[in-house]
Amino acid sequence: MDQQNNTLEPHVLMFPIPFQGPVNCFLKLAELLCLSGIHVTFLNTEHIHRPLLRHTQVLSRFSRYPNFKFETIPDGVEHETPVPRDRFMEVMAGVDAVTKPLFREMMVSGRFSWKSERPVTVMIPDAYFSFAVDVAIEASIPVICFETISPCCLWTSYLNLPTLIEAGDVPFEGSDLDQLITSVPGTKYIIRKRDLFSSFRTYDGSNSDIDLIAKEARTILVAQGLILNTFEELDNVVLPHMRKLCPNIYTIGPLHSLHKTKLMANKNPPRQETTYSNSVWKEDKNCMLWLDKHDPKTVIYVSIGSLATMTVEQLLEIWYGVVNSGKPFLWVRRPGSITGGYDESRVPIELLERTKEIGCIVEWAPQEDVLAHRAIGGFLTHSGWNSTMESIVEGVPMVCWPHHADQQMNSRFVGKVWKIGVDMKDTCDRLLVEKAVRNIMDSKHNAITQSTNTWASLAKESITEIGSSSIHLGRLIDDILAMTMSSTLM
Repeated sequence: MDQQNNTLEPHVLMFPIPFQGPVNCFLKLAELLCLSGIHVTFLNTEHIHRPLLRHTQVLSRFSRYPNFKFETIPDGVEHETPVPRDRFMEVMAGVDAVTKPLFREMMVSGRFSWKSERPVTVMIPDAYFSFAVDVAIEASIPVICFETISPCCLWTSYLNLPTLIEAGDVPFEGSDLDQLITSVPGTKYIIRKRDLFSSFRTYDGSNSDIDLIAKEARTILVAQGLILNTFEELDNVVLPHMRKLCPNIYTIGPLHSLHKTKLMANKNPPRQETTYSNSVWKEDKNCMLWLDKHDPKTVIYVSIGSLATMTVEQLLEIWYGVVNSGKPFLWVRRPGSITGGYDESRVPIELLERTKEIGCIVEWAPQEDVLAHRAIGGFLTHSGWNSTMESIVEGVPMVCWPHHADQQMNSRFVGKVWKIGVDMKDTCDRLLVEKAVRNIMDSKHNAITQSTNTWASLAKESITEIGSSSIHLGRLIDDILAMTMSSTLM
């Protein structure tokens, strides 16, 4: 290393995959690192950075930190709005073709390399970006992966993929989706075939999803550490087993709550508010006024997140089920989330009329604030990990209708392990939707509420000054400083 770099300051490069959920998590962690005095460069691909700037005050918010800066990198994606899940691989193909070579040059010989005035001393990429970890290793930069999916899915479907394949559990064919998977340590009587990735259900001789999952799992194992958005008690079924493969795990969740707590505790500069939008969609905050008109625990909140889609037929089944439950509802319908040529003029008039009486439909909402509102009594969700964690913190029971990725496993743990909701995967029938909503709001409300209150209390304990997540955040910060010092001594 050059003599000019023998007194390095810690400088972390954060690199999320270009989608709403991961960017949101990475930004919260970035601010926590900034509060500790660490220099942070936040690298977004251009596709996701444009709507982030358009719909948030993120630039002015982070301007209070002289040790933070945004950087962007081309990705070849021309869309001006974020894409849905079915175009995920289109975005990733752009990253692979355009971003990857530029990133390597940036880190190996460019402005963030050891040859630069302020080199990156630690890299924190999304584990999906295996190429970023490869580059970090090539450039001798310590790397800590951040996984924004759930630990229960990461353990069962990623780190145990070789085990599943060897046992003949993956890939599989056949109609018995309720067959228990017994090959994964810690979850022998928990997961079924239907709780694994839907892409595991058929096999035609090649499966790109399986290849990608295997690659991501291998990436995690070569990093110096792994950051997870969970707390110790919540994932105590899998964390002891995960640590046998990944000894250095930082559990810093619920990240959004830890973020709020640290902002409130920070006096320089003082904070007027601690909930900030990292949304790449424009939030309609008028829905909060609508919620103010309702009694506590009476409203069902409906949202399938920032990537999932539904067909017109599925929309109508869920819509009828929610309306027929008789519960007031706030429904987020993201632009582009309904496929198949939705036309409101073809919606039955009685459905529209009843919706006017008891419903509120918006394109996007400030979800953390919505779930924290006293009027919310239940959440019909796609079971994304951020949504699940936000619901757990607020003690809100869930009706789970998972769509992709870790959502299949999350919904199973919600219903079977944590007992804080109803798993409704692989079904979309108005009668079942109505029954599930009534279960969490009425007939099974007391039993489920006991569990939700317990988990909400444990979540809050984890982010106290002596809580496990606060301790792990402190350890992460200390390790970043130590990794920088080790690099200085090279």
